[in-house]
Amino acid sequence: MPFQLVEFLELLQVAQHLEVRRHAPAQGVQRVAVLQHRYDAPASSSPGSLLDSLRLQPYPSHLVQRLTLGDGTAVTIRPIRPEDEGIEQEFVRNLSDESRYYRFRDAVRELSPRMLSHFTRVDYDRHLALIAVSERDGREIQIGVARYVAADDRQRCEFAIVIADDWQRKGPGARLMQALMAAARAAGIREMYGEVLASNHKMLQLTARFGFRARFDESDPRVMQVETTLGQT
Repeated sequence: MPFQLVEFLELLQVAQHLEVRRHAPAQGVQRVAVLQHRYDAPASSSPGSLLDSLRLQPYPSHLVQRLTLGDGTAVTIRPIRPEDEGIEQEFVRNLSDESRYYRFRDAVRELSPRMLSHFTRVDYDRHLALIAVSERDGREIQIGVARYVAADDRQRCEFAIVIADDWQRKGPGARLMQALMAAARAAGIREMYGEVLASNHKMLQLTARFGFRARFDESDPRVMQVETTLGQT
């Protein structure tokens, strides 16, 4: 069987396990849960439109950045690839309990095969994930990841970002956030939003630095809703 067909069938299997839950969020959207990563989709979303969003686009090599952190460490920011499953899994396993809880709001210690497939097999269109990698002992290690998932109308997107504990406050978080916002802006997305636990002061400081407005979630005072307007390219 051709590789592309096998890849699409695997994505189709992921799509068939979508969990949809309805509540009363703002702006008439329904909440769609996809393997621990949630995003907003218009209430009119159909299975066909969700499957269309899972079709892989060409690898966006123009988003690759090579940079040097303040301490002299060389880091590459690039879109994630399916073959990054190993370093993605290792990255999650090595997060502290606190960092995993802030990202997943769960005691998950590693990604299930289905979650791992979802996180690494993105379509580079509606779902984009950028990872920060560095070299250690001659091999690539992942030190952070930022991703967004856009609504069907491509006007808004929800983001998530997590940085390895040893690399926090060293620069990769800000550079990933900057790269993710630039990519969303270039894709024509106008608004970016997310949910941050009120106790996650580092993330709230990071989002404030990039102009996000923060307010308490009316349904859960432990959660802050953050959002910003991306503007035009």
